[in-house]
Amino acid sequence: MPDIVKRSARAILLDGDELVLIKRTKPGRDPYWVSVGGGVEEEDDSIEAALHREVFEELGGTLDRAELVHLITDELEGGIGVQHIFAARLAGINVSVRTGSEFSKPERGGYEIVRVPFTADGIRDLNFMPPELAHFTAANIDAIVSVLDTPIRKA
Repeated sequence: MPDIVKRSARAILLDGDELVLIKRTKPGRDPYWVSVGGGVEEEDDSIEAALHREVFEELGGTLDRAELVHLITDELEGGIGVQHIFAARLAGINVSVRTGSEFSKPERGGYEIVRVPFTADGIRDLNFMPPELAHFTAANIDAIVSVLDTPIRKA
């Protein structure tokens, strides 16, 4: 069984009926869109804690709710990478407090926060990366909304 050498936490992040994404622009490459999220770090208490940290770093955002809905496994040098995909609702955003290191590195290109309609067509019209996440999201619009709208029972 190969070792897991990298984990990341990403959000199918809803704000009302819109999907919040990051539009990436890099010199010499067509623009593409990615979900909010990033690598799980050693100091993160959990994979979900990593997601909350990443949402704050990239958006200055906080989440109302996050539910694990999908995994994507990638073959990497030395093992495998696992992307933990959460459906999440945005509680608030303050871009003036974004802290991600990528914002101070112009060579990494642009990181523009965009909102698109949370519809299959809206997602298919984008160069949304990775393609596996774009396909999963477009195929599961109603299920993702249902997961986030189902009340949580308190024990």
